Amino acid sequence: MMKWYENRIASAINGTNPMVMAELKGGYAVFGDVQFLPGYSVLLPKRNVSSLNELDISERIAFLRDMNILGDAILYACKAQRINYDILGNTDNFLHAHVFPRYETEDYQRLKKPVWLYSPDHWHDSKYRYNPQKHDQLRNKITSYLLKVSD
Repeated sequence: MMKWYENRIASAINGTNPMVMAELKGGYAVFGDVQFLPGYSVLLPKRNVSSLNELDISERIAFLRDMNILGDAILYACKAQRINYDILGNTDNFLHAHVFPRYETEDYQRLKKPVWLYSPDHWHDSKYRYNPQKHDQLRNKITSYLLKVSD
């Protein structure tokens, strides 16, 4: 049996992805596996495609709109300085949009650079992994915002 994280989109669609916060018109808002920038989240599409270009125009509009709404939710919940949006697909060959809060408390030099330049331990060290006891209050705040605006 496949684990939910082996196909994040399929598991969001079938309801087995525990990181899903809300189903929106254009995708699934999911809380990030790592939280060294608290509130980091990802938007997954409603169907498994490898790039934004594979969606028809109405699907693209809905996906990009929801990416922005997820950013609004994170900005509201985290009181971040700004939000960074990133759609890459270089490592994981499926459409997904990273939505990163950026904080004034980050080192100034680091804040000017992409999140991907954080050291590898930020992506792999267990102390930065999602932990319900540490992160669910923030996750719930983001989810509440998403549910309120998606009605």
